[in-house]
Amino acid sequence: MDTHKTVISERESRQKAVVRITVVGSVVNLVLVLLKFAAGILGRSAAMVADAVHSLSDFVTDVIVLVFIRLSSKPRDADHKYGHGKYETLATAIIGLVLCFVGLKLMWNGGSKVYGFFVLGEELAGPGYVALAAALVSIVAKEILYRYTVLVGRRENSRSVVANAWHHRSDAFSSMGTAVGIGGAVLLGPGWAVLDPIAAVAVSFFIVKVALGLLLPAVNELMEKSLPESIESDILSMVKAVPGVYDPHNLRTRCIGNNYAIEVHVRVDGAMQVGDAHEITKTIESRLRECYGEDTHVNIHVEPIK
Repeated sequence: MDTHKTVISERESRQKAVVRITVVGSVVNLVLVLLKFAAGILGRSAAMVADAVHSLSDFVTDVIVLVFIRLSSKPRDADHKYGHGKYETLATAIIGLVLCFVGLKLMWNGGSKVYGFFVLGEELAGPGYVALAAALVSIVAKEILYRYTVLVGRRENSRSVVANAWHHRSDAFSSMGTAVGIGGAVLLGPGWAVLDPIAAVAVSFFIVKVALGLLLPAVNELMEKSLPESIESDILSMVKAVPGVYDPHNLRTRCIGNNYAIEVHVRVDGAMQVGDAHEITKTIESRLRECYGEDTHVNIHVEPIK
């Protein structure tokens, strides 16, 4: 099998694995959304209803990942000569935005209830056992789903899948905080019902932190930020090590989805034949792709030694 067919086969295999884990996650999320809404209403738990909204955001991001993964897997065409990899980056940014919105919303809702309880003297209805049971089921289900999803995402080098995995884990932590709040209110009595919104506020800070960790790198990539200095230094060292290459300079790098784009100028002997100079550039391209992947975009500009 030639290299081109191997790359296509690997890309198709990656897409199938990503789609499979995302479909599994979407089914689990849909079931949890229905369970949590029912438990929140029947168990009179505002925290559980908020947790259900969080799970609903998980389900929405699953749909987003499914749509954008298919788009990012498309081969290069006349309108996208660098491929469609940034669709996946865009999906990661959207997931980060959704997570940030959900975290801030939970923070506001919980904070309002805490303020009303301590400052305004408002009473909070105590939650029921059904809400506590739903929270415990959610914790177990979402932690298992996180571990499975992050394993696939790292194996397939898919940042949007890893981002979605963290969305699963944030839901698990949200349910954990909800379980603590509901459990405290149930076991200690109505006077401790405020534990429910306090726990929600605490968990919301974690959700926002995870959201920013996903969103900021995605925005940097969409803004064409260069690769880290350490990677650029390795690239220059690798190019300089090729026989016949002098003074690699004017290096430009960026990410396109999961792939790197590398442009660099090199100097060679001015008396060298064009064919020999071309062989040098082929060697550089081969070494860079061997290190950073077959889909790495490499552009070498050759200049004579002055």
